[in-house]
Amino acid sequence: MSVMQVAAMSAIFHNFAFEITHKTHLTMKRTGIIMIAVLMVAGATAIAGSLQKTEKKTVPVPGKDGNKYVPYGERTGNESIVYFTRKLNPEGLIQAYEQVSAGIEGKVGVKLHTGEPKGPNIIPREWVKELMQKDLPDARIVETNTYYTGDRYTTEQHRKTLEVNGWTFCPVDILDEQDTVTLPVHGGKWFDRMSVGSHLTDYNSLVVLTHFKGHTQGGFGGSNKNIGIGCADGRIGKAWIHTTPGQDNQWDIAEEEFMERMTESTKSVIDHFGKHITYVNVMRNMSVSCDCEGVNAEPVVTPNVGILSSTDILALDQACIDLVYAMTEEEHHDLVERIESRHGLRQLSYMKELGMGNDRYVLIDLDNGGKRITAAEAVKGLKPFTAGQE
Repeated sequence: MSVMQVAAMSAIFHNFAFEITHKTHLTMKRTGIIMIAVLMVAGATAIAGSLQKTEKKTVPVPGKDGNKYVPYGERTGNESIVYFTRKLNPEGLIQAYEQVSAGIEGKVGVKLHTGEPKGPNIIPREWVKELMQKDLPDARIVETNTYYTGDRYTTEQHRKTLEVNGWTFCPVDILDEQDTVTLPVHGGKWFDRMSVGSHLTDYNSLVVLTHFKGHTQGGFGGSNKNIGIGCADGRIGKAWIHTTPGQDNQWDIAEEEFMERMTESTKSVIDHFGKHITYVNVMRNMSVSCDCEGVNAEPVVTPNVGILSSTDILALDQACIDLVYAMTEEEHHDLVERIESRHGLRQLSYMKELGMGNDRYVLIDLDNGGKRITAAEAVKGLKPFTAGQE
C-alpha cells in the first residue's frame, strides 16, 4: 500500500471518528433536553393533579337559615303566576291543571305519590282518574321503588300495594323496575349527576301532581320533594340523597344538606324536561307526616285549603308555604313546627340560588274571576279539619 493510500485511509477514518463523536454528542445533548422537558411536564402534571385532588377533597358547605321564614316583602326578583282554587274535588283539580297544561305533549308521565297500603291522606284516586280521563287519557302514572324496606321496596311489593290502593284505572310505570340512568345536575355542589329510574327518559312531558303536607326529613313535601325523592331510583339515587357512604344510619343526612341534595336531584329532572313539565299541589289532609308513613301518619290538625298550580316549581311550593304561614297560630302551629325544626325552608332558598324559579308570584283566584289575591285572603275563614272533609 502506498503512502498516499495510507494517508487517504487515515483521513477517512479520522473523519468517520469525528462524525461518530459529533453525532453522539448531539444525541446526548438532545436526550438531555428531552429528559428535562419530560421532567418539566411531569412536574406540571403532578402539580395540576395535586390541585385537582385538592379540589375534589373540598367538602361542600350547606347553606343556612333553613328554619327562618322570609316574608314576601323581603324577597326580590321577578314574579311568576300561581293559580288557586278552594274547590277540593275533581272539578278543582281539573281546573287547576288546565291553567298550566300548555307545555304538556307527547308521551306523558304523571308523577304522584301513590301511597303505602290504605294510606289515608293521599290525593283521592277518583280525582286523579277524572283528571286523566278528561285531559290525559294516554298518560301513565309514574313512580319509583322506596329506599326503605316495606310494601313498595321491590317492584313486586310495589305492584301489590298499587292494587290495594286502587291505582288500577291506568298503567303505572315503576321507573326503576329494570334499570337506572343518570341525568346531569347543572350547577350543583353535592352532585354533578343524579341516578333516576331509567324509564323516566321514555317520556316527553311530566305532570307533577303533589299532595302537599309535612315531612319527617324535609319539613314539608311539595313538588320539590315529589320529584327530588320520587324520581330518584330506590337503590342508588335515594341513597346518594339520604346517606353518607359508610354510615350505619340510613338517614344521617339532614337539615340544610338534605334539602340541598334533594333539590339538586329535582333540578336534574326539570332541566331534562325543560318547558314540558308542570306542577299541581293539593293542600288537603296535611299531616306533619309524609304519605310514606301510611296509616301510621300523625293525625291531621291543619285545615284543608285548596289546590294550587304553576309552571314555576319554586313559586308553587313557596305559595303553599306562604298560605300555611298566613294561617292563625292555632291553625298552623304543628305544621310550621315540623317545617322549621327540620330546616325545610332551605328547599326554597336553594331552588332560588340554583335559578329554578321565582319566590315572588301573582296569586290568581280562580273562584273569583281570576283576580289577584294575597295569601292571607286565600286562607281567610278556613274551617277546622275534620276527617272526610273536602
